[in-house]
Amino acid sequence: MRILLIEDDKEAAAYLVKGLSESGHRVDLAEHGRTGLEVARREAYDAMIIDRMLPGLDGLSIIAALRAAKNQTPVLVLSALGDVDERVKGLRAGCDDYLGNPFACSELLARLDAPLLPASAQTSA
Repeated sequence: MRILLIEDDKEAAAYLVKGLSESGHRVDLAEHGRTGLEVARREAYDAMIIDRMLPGLDGLSIIAALRAAKNQTPVLVLSALGDVDERVKGLRAGCDDYLGNPFACSELLARLDAPLLPASAQTSA
């Protein structure tokens, strides 16, 4: 799977890129909100992982801009803002899933795989 990661924390980004790459995913990293939006607009991805608090443009604004442009790439928000109200804000902004910090890489990988199941497999469960 080709994934765009928009994350400004260098340590978190390195951890995520390593874990995702070791699981067979191809990861592009953007460390700034505006750069991430530009990359998301010009490249095709299977999924995006977007931090909420980014320099230049926050994660929810990125998602809103993508959805307004009819970009329906699955988005998982990864954020330290993990209480119920913040998760609801993220989901209402158009993300497909929301994972608060701290998180386990195995859970992140499972959440990335979940929306990619064929519709027939999801309804037959």
